Amino acid sequence: MRRYILPACIAVAALSSCGETKTAADEQDGFAAFNVDSLKKDISILASDEFQGRKPFSAGETKTIDFLKTQFAAAGLEPGNGDSYIQDVPMVKITTAAAPTMAVEGPKGKFNLKGFDDYVIWTDKTDPSISLDKAELVFAGYGVVAPEYNWNDYAGLDVKGKVVLVLVNDPGYNAQDSSLFKGSTMTYYGRWTYKFEEAARQGAKGCLIVHNTAGASYPFTVVQNNWNGSRLRLDNRGKDETLCDVIGWVSAPAAKQLLAAAGTDSSILTLADKKGYKGGSLGLKLSTTMKVATEYNMSHNVIGKISGSKHPDEVIIYSAHWDHLGIGKPDETGDSIYNGALDNASATAGLLELARAFKSLKTKPERTVVFLAVTAEEQGLWGSAYYAQNPVYPTAKTLANINMDGLNSYGKTKDIIVIGRDQNQLEDYLKEEAGKSGREISYETHPEAGYYYRSDHFNFAKVGIPALYTESGVDVIGKGKAFGEAKKDEYTEKNYHRPSDEYTPENWVLDGAIDDLKLFFQVGKKLASDEKWPEWKSGSEFKALREKDLKKQ
Repeated sequence: MRRYILPACIAVAALSSCGETKTAADEQDGFAAFNVDSLKKDISILASDEFQGRKPFSAGETKTIDFLKTQFAAAGLEPGNGDSYIQDVPMVKITTAAAPTMAVEGPKGKFNLKGFDDYVIWTDKTDPSISLDKAELVFAGYGVVAPEYNWNDYAGLDVKGKVVLVLVNDPGYNAQDSSLFKGSTMTYYGRWTYKFEEAARQGAKGCLIVHNTAGASYPFTVVQNNWNGSRLRLDNRGKDETLCDVIGWVSAPAAKQLLAAAGTDSSILTLADKKGYKGGSLGLKLSTTMKVATEYNMSHNVIGKISGSKHPDEVIIYSAHWDHLGIGKPDETGDSIYNGALDNASATAGLLELARAFKSLKTKPERTVVFLAVTAEEQGLWGSAYYAQNPVYPTAKTLANINMDGLNSYGKTKDIIVIGRDQNQLEDYLKEEAGKSGREISYETHPEAGYYYRSDHFNFAKVGIPALYTESGVDVIGKGKAFGEAKKDEYTEKNYHRPSDEYTPENWVLDGAIDDLKLFFQVGKKLASDEKWPEWKSGSEFKALREKDLKKQ
């Protein structure tokens, strides 16, 4: 949201010299292919009730995959995986039926917590039944082991076979202390996925995270959508994998009830912000059960490409996840279809717009441009994780990933928001292209939410590929920042991961989405012909991964 626009040459000084000045005609090549009406049409189809919320393993997946294959072919894309548009992603659907209550036993007596209202639990294991039988509850601070920050919440704690209670986000955020971790900017240690993984590594039987709306960046209602539902994971049969039996969340009021039963209060949560704090047993025993049903099947990534004219073995990947949550718990209106219009029918439709634009170029891209629609993002970024672990195109030959997750639905903006400031030089490419159209880049206003670890670009970054991820701007032309910020807050509060995330033509204004797609398009055009490859910036945790990968060539 900062509005200082640099001249094009200065903006990319860190990358290379500006090189040849391109003509106005070159700059506009491909723009005519972008069309608001076709974007609206594709969103309306993907987000329709007929597609049943596009959950993997459902009839909605079949419809989505067929639609994308048809549209990729119609756009003139070549199959992106050999002679196929499909990359199979072996997965398992785990459906849980948890007991309605969890028994808590302590020095002050016994009581029950109520499932859904007080806590939500599930499992990543495929055993037919899971149980906690008077499992000891241990408070483990943030559940973090971070040597680079000299922080170990598990030091001196014996949690083997026990349940750990941990806090969401990072110490720096909750303490408002910039000297802890990255201050208010979430690190991967603050993500719930990491906390479950670390608890398992420590030998814990279970892990429960204390919910906090600000720290999690979403209300407890989002967590409740997981109650006795189904979740997907990669099919890792035959692989050595350590998992907790029980994972989940407890509400803030339920956490206070547990602490009171342990003879303490919420002050213990504040103490966990201090370096050197040691948790310990709360003197409580937890008991509950869970039945588990499993279904092994294939989900699918959809891949199309335009082969490069000069360097076909070098690749730029545009990505968006096609999936959403399917059919689930009805909302207050009785609607049970989680259509996922913004999240992420919008960007999946945007992927098609980009494909049509690249195909229309008079000057064909010198490098191969890949369009990748991935599965199971909503279940844990699994489709992109599978691709990163089983790349169709070698990671050392992949210049960049440009990932989209939710397009602008409320009008043209002066800015576009970069998620993950100063991570790599793609940010500079975007800044240059934005400046050419009188726009600017700004930076995420809620770095505590950890969005850099919450979409598919993260799996590309984890294997060293420079990845660009943005959000819609908030400085809406003619309406200002307050309007844009209010629209985002409204979506998070009322529509995020709810059946109300629907496409309503009378409320959606998509000319701003087209502007953003044109920026992504221009960045890709530059990448397709630029002599120098984009790099991770100094200080990025992914820089060494890239350097190691490139040395293998």
